[in-house]
Amino acid sequence: MARKYSRSASKSVKRAMRKRKSGTLKSGGSGKKVTSRKQAIAIGLSEARRAGKKVPRKSAKKSSTKKSAAKKAATRKTPRKKASTRKTSGRKTARKTSGRKALRR
Repeated sequence: MARKYSRSASKSVKRAMRKRKSGTLKSGGSGKKVTSRKQAIAIGLSEARRAGKKVPRKSAKKSSTKKSAAKKAATRKTPRKKASTRKTSGRKTARKTSGRKALRR
C-alpha cells in the first residue's frame, strides 16, 4: 500500500508541532498564537500542500453538515428581541449624592 503522505510532508507537520509547543506558531488569518494540536497539524499540512508535496486533498464537508448549517441560518434571519437594559447610571449618582448630603447634616 502506498503512503498517504510523503516523508517531507510529515516533516513539515512535525515542524509545525514543534513550533506550537514552543509557542511561536501563529495562525494565518488573525496572527493569533495556535494552541490546538489539530490546528497545528492542519497548518503543517497546508504548508506541505503549498510546497507541492504529496498530501491528499482536503476532504469535502458532508451534505448533512451543510443542511444543518442552512437550517440554522434560516432560523437566525428572524429578528431577535433585545434584552431590556436598566438605567443604573441615575441610581448610582443618586446614591452618591444622598450619601454626601447625609454626611453634611
